[in-house]
Amino acid sequence: MTRRLVLSYLAITLFVLVVLEIPLGITFASREEGRLLADIERDARVLATDFEDYLERGSGALPTDLATSYAQRTNGRVVVVDADGISVVDTSPITDTGRDFSTRPEIITALSGGLATGSRSSETLQQELVYVAVPVGSSGRVYGAIRISYPRSTLDDRVRDNWLRLGLLSVVVVGAVLAVGWVLARSVTRPVRSLQLASARVADGDLATRVDRQGPPELQILADSFNEMTERVERMVQREKSFSADASHQLRTPLTALRLRLEALEYAVDETGRADLDAALRETERLSQIVDALLALARSVEGVAPLVDIDLAAIARDRVDTWSPLADERAVQILYEGPTRAPAVAMRGAVDQILDNLLSNALDVAPDSSQLRVVVSTTPNTASVSVIDEGPGMSDEELARAFDRFWTTGGTGLGLAIVRQLAHASRGSARARRGGAGGLEVGVTLRRSR
Repeated sequence: MTRRLVLSYLAITLFVLVVLEIPLGITFASREEGRLLADIERDARVLATDFEDYLERGSGALPTDLATSYAQRTNGRVVVVDADGISVVDTSPITDTGRDFSTRPEIITALSGGLATGSRSSETLQQELVYVAVPVGSSGRVYGAIRISYPRSTLDDRVRDNWLRLGLLSVVVVGAVLAVGWVLARSVTRPVRSLQLASARVADGDLATRVDRQGPPELQILADSFNEMTERVERMVQREKSFSADASHQLRTPLTALRLRLEALEYAVDETGRADLDAALRETERLSQIVDALLALARSVEGVAPLVDIDLAAIARDRVDTWSPLADERAVQILYEGPTRAPAVAMRGAVDQILDNLLSNALDVAPDSSQLRVVVSTTPNTASVSVIDEGPGMSDEELARAFDRFWTTGGTGLGLAIVRQLAHASRGSARARRGGAGGLEVGVTLRRSR
């Protein structure tokens, strides 16, 4: 997010710089030639006053030093011609005086009393020239002309220097925008990042997580709301855990006493009451299972227990061996399919209880002489275990509610809820879907151990 904000600031800045500086640079380039010609014209008219007396009389001291000094100082070329267009002064080192310039357009214009400005290619110097030619005279009479010329590279250098200054200004502006934009973006994204990390910790079960109030007022309000929400969730989870544990412990003692009394009545009840007594014992057993399930749910609150390294394959084979004698009584065969080792991480004892619940549920619905398959599989990042039966399966509606507490098609309605709770407590996930043979496949996926 910080990068995106900084790039947004940078894009806006570059757009503004392009819109402003490119027209500014073009305008400067177009005006710089006019400015240079105006400067040359001013210098030419100043020199014209110095050469006027000599050209008017045709004798006396020729102020060559003035032209030479000007040419050395400015890198320009000064040509002074008489009324016939013959040069009397030429500061170019490759030409001598006495050269005929009368055919040059600018000299013709100047000798006619006009001002000539512009640029042209010089065959002699093999380069582009920018020139100004002015007449030398007074009282309407022209005694000669002065032409000052510069290589066009002089103008190009000025334009290039201006573009360089604009480019340097752009670099400074972009650098300042990057620095200020980074600070502003971090002031916004740091609180957001803090909220993101805190949300992840809460999702992992750390309900004691809180965030500091920082950043803009809106984010401070969001931080307060997050802290209040997390505190409420923590209280709700703690109340649920306490209620489940307290209720389960309080119910276990009277249930045990009730079962013992019902079993003691077994020898005192005649055949007519035997069916009712057996039904009462079954209901007592079912209530005991519900109490045990509530205790399991209370113990598996997310984030309470640390994760440990386990061998999912070894635990699955052990549970298959444990449940096989009970399955044999129903003529049900339990088979293990999978690798010899499947390293994973889970809450201590969670996988054993998950498989006990899955195998118990599967045996309740498995037809006689059918098979139960316990399948373990791995990927580079996960390890999974599934129990697949050949029972009646579930409808789409039943599958959607399979992990809901106290929703059941038989039993306590807590078995699959416990499976999902324990899977989440182990930072994993639970799933239920139809098996390939029409039964049900229920399993969990855990993270691989490093």
